[in-house]
Amino acid sequence: MPDVVRSALESVTGPALCAYITGGYPSPTVFPELLASVAAAADVIEVGVPFTDPMADGLTIQEASRKALAAGVTLEWILDTLEVMGDQLQAPYLLMGYYNPFLAFGLDRLADRMAAAGVSGVIVPDLPLEESDPLAAALEGKGMGLVRLVTPTTPGSRIGELAAASSGFVYAVTSTGTTGGEAGLGAETFDYLDRVRSAAEIPVLAGFGVRHRSQVEALTPHADGVVVGSALLEAIDRGQDPAVFLDELRPREVVP
Repeated sequence: MPDVVRSALESVTGPALCAYITGGYPSPTVFPELLASVAAAADVIEVGVPFTDPMADGLTIQEASRKALAAGVTLEWILDTLEVMGDQLQAPYLLMGYYNPFLAFGLDRLADRMAAAGVSGVIVPDLPLEESDPLAAALEGKGMGLVRLVTPTTPGSRIGELAAASSGFVYAVTSTGTTGGEAGLGAETFDYLDRVRSAAEIPVLAGFGVRHRSQVEALTPHADGVVVGSALLEAIDRGQDPAVFLDELRPREVVP
């Protein structure tokens, strides 16, 4: 992808915040206002494409997907909404979703629509590196790219391959479970993030289970930022302004 996402992350003083929100949640009518609020506080946005079998997601995101699908939200609706809203959003935005809806949509058509909607790239957690060439080629033809994920069980050589293939940033999953649980922040997690950072020439963002400012502060020496998803959706469910919630996650002082 053009360096829009990377530049946005590298321009942040302190840890960057990448915020995930399910497309069309909590309702198609309310979503645009919430997305604008998220964009006012986040450095990068992930817009989740609802899917019937979100295997990497915990209960919060599963329920958000279920509600969005029940309300008639589709990939096409999300792209239409982003195309209308693009100029209003203050942060670059990505799609995050499982491969099947993208494949069913048509990869070249997807790339065309993403480009028209101002999307900077896509994250596909169930797409292996070896099977990603068709989507990567379609995206690259339109100036976009794939953000790759690594996990604590990814071998060192594989981390290097994924980091080299990634665009914008490397998504470092901090646990081997699903999204939404508390991030385990012990020495092993920090060592793992340090290895990913050593292998990557682009920013590394830590995700899965980030909920509190103290976690962001603990992760800051080992990652360039964090991804927050389930906790943000739960804040929305409580009626909290997304921008306020995200601002509360940022450390008040930069951790050296």
